[in-house]
Amino acid sequence: MFILNLLMYNFDMEINFAVAKINQYSFSESGDTLETVERPNGGISMVLADCQFSGHDAKTISTMIVRKVVSLLAEGVRDGAAARAASDALYTEKEGKIPASLNILSVDLQTSTVVISRNSPTPIFIARGEEVECIGGDSEPIGSSRNVKPVITEFPLENGITVVIYSEGVLNAGLNYNQSFDLCTLLSATLEEERPSAQEIADTLLGQAIRLDQNRPEKDMAVVVLRITSEKNDQIRRMTVHLPVPPAQ
Repeated sequence: MFILNLLMYNFDMEINFAVAKINQYSFSESGDTLETVERPNGGISMVLADCQFSGHDAKTISTMIVRKVVSLLAEGVRDGAAARAASDALYTEKEGKIPASLNILSVDLQTSTVVISRNSPTPIFIARGEEVECIGGDSEPIGSSRNVKPVITEFPLENGITVVIYSEGVLNAGLNYNQSFDLCTLLSATLEEERPSAQEIADTLLGQAIRLDQNRPEKDMAVVVLRITSEKNDQIRRMTVHLPVPPAQ
């Protein structure tokens, strides 16, 4: 499991990103790739690509997608335009034969908004306090054709917001065992607990997905959580990474 915590500070608000991810069982590399980048005009973006299969080839493709998006965001390109450029690049490289899912979750301090760009079959969840809203609908994967556009959701940056995005492996957890993952209900129950951290939420959701697959994930899984709180802060930005190292062969 790979876990990343990142805290940013914006005056009276604390912006927390957390990630939890795991490879498909028996695979050493994940087709889910995630990277973070600071926005040149203030803020930060998390970019998650899901190549929809596993192993080295999937990792190569999802890494190419994420690095394309990250490089454009770092230059000040808007999220939607970066997603479209990555789609065109993948379509050209793979002739439309290997589509992929792409999610971009951004905190834009220039506009004081949260921006979510989605080219993925997985819904996103937005909670204000304990009230959870599921945003789904049609969303075309990148690289499937020319001129693929993302579904954009944007709303003001404010205290008490939680956003959850995740890969298709989480969405489909338990299906091979005739079970379904009611992520909305679990998220609501988790938020009812006393002030859970972004990391606690990510770990809870991923942990349940793994259990539904009988502790042998059928696909690569990744969960990204954004949580905005009114915690008093010291203006220091912090990031920690936990990466398990497999035994030498």
